[in-house]
Amino acid sequence: MVKNILLFMLVVLLAAAPLVMNRAAEFNGADGEAEEAITEINPDYTPWFDALWEPPSGEVESLLFVLQAAVGALFIGYFIGAGRMKKKLEEKAAERLQ
Repeated sequence: MVKNILLFMLVVLLAAAPLVMNRAAEFNGADGEAEEAITEINPDYTPWFDALWEPPSGEVESLLFVLQAAVGALFIGYFIGAGRMKKKLEEKAAERLQ
């Protein structure tokens, strides 16, 4: 239990450290940075295709990103949990046979 609390505190510290150390920084997404770099290298560049649907606002875009991350985390967590439970059940079954 203490180990989990220490790990949680470490994760919070690692997440908060960049925000505290560099308060004036702009934390932009990689897409915007890549677009800026491409435009700087080749000002005449035109994208091959446009997005099929553009979210109406940045908040909606952020919401969709967070939902995608949550679904991915649930998917990964389910399979990790299912694997651990399967292992526990197999160990209990092996103990019963002995």
